[in-house]
Amino acid sequence: MDLDCRHSLFARGNEFLGTTYPIMGGAMTWLSERNLVSAISNAGGFGIIACGSMQTEQLGEEIEATQKMTNKPFGVNLILLHPDIDDLIECCVLKKVELVVFAGGFPKKRQIELLKSKGIKTMCFATTLSIAKKMISYGIDSLVLEGSEAGGHIGPVSINVLIQDILPEINEVPVFVAGGIGRGEIILKFLQLGASGCQIGTRFVCATESIAHENFKKIFIKSEARNAQVSVKLDERFPIIPVRAIENSATKEFVNEQKKLLNLIDKKKISLREAQLEIEHFWAGSLKNAVINGDIENGSLMAGQSVSMVKEIQPVTKIFSDLLTQIDKQLISERRNHHA
Repeated sequence: MDLDCRHSLFARGNEFLGTTYPIMGGAMTWLSERNLVSAISNAGGFGIIACGSMQTEQLGEEIEATQKMTNKPFGVNLILLHPDIDDLIECCVLKKVELVVFAGGFPKKRQIELLKSKGIKTMCFATTLSIAKKMISYGIDSLVLEGSEAGGHIGPVSINVLIQDILPEINEVPVFVAGGIGRGEIILKFLQLGASGCQIGTRFVCATESIAHENFKKIFIKSEARNAQVSVKLDERFPIIPVRAIENSATKEFVNEQKKLLNLIDKKKISLREAQLEIEHFWAGSLKNAVINGDIENGSLMAGQSVSMVKEIQPVTKIFSDLLTQIDKQLISERRNHHA
């Protein structure tokens, strides 16, 4: 009975993703690469390569390497601010990826249509109901509602509000939820409310298969939810996407970086778009310093508030097993309460 119920709740997301479980890996720059992505897909979820600031050739190599490590479906997350975005889209077409997730803005209709004409599914983030409806009118195949509880680049609204605001109004496409998800019970609740699946990032950082430096993993295991704070925006003229990370020296350095770029904007030495790209490069470099080099004092420690639920280094299969056990226990509990 409970397995039937779970199967029914998983059905739409699984069918869309081509998976056993409607759980996507969040695209984390430097971390969501061939090892973690293939491990998530092989475990029955849906891995997503974080393109980040990769060049087209690098992305092509990463997709090919991942295809050698899994015969299961996976996707690619593309940042729309990337100066070579159209080349990256073409690369995804050539390498026949299953799904492209657009991030850092909203895709153009022609970009969605190009991918769909090649049999590639599309997904983007929706921060308001009107944006969700606009993206559906453009032909987007699926949406992600990401709450401000998430790690890395975030929107301004909590997932609890987004699912009330948007989920009841959208049925045309599968909707996935993200931000602060660390246990199976909350995944179940979102599915019961009409979501097709979820996206999890922070919980996979300390996976055995994650290439994150040991120091990076250790700070995640030690941190509480309150340690993951949102970056400060200094000036309304400089609309940067806020970033949630565990506070350290890099948090302060980000404020200095903004001051430097604002000064260049004032002197007309740099355009707003160039400044935004500089900020992206700052985060990419700072994150690499922490994730790859293990400099947890000066590198960026991007983490969602669910970091408090990361307790140990575990294989991806164990993370999935824990989430599913929690879902099933909750279903049994609900059935008992229903019949009591």
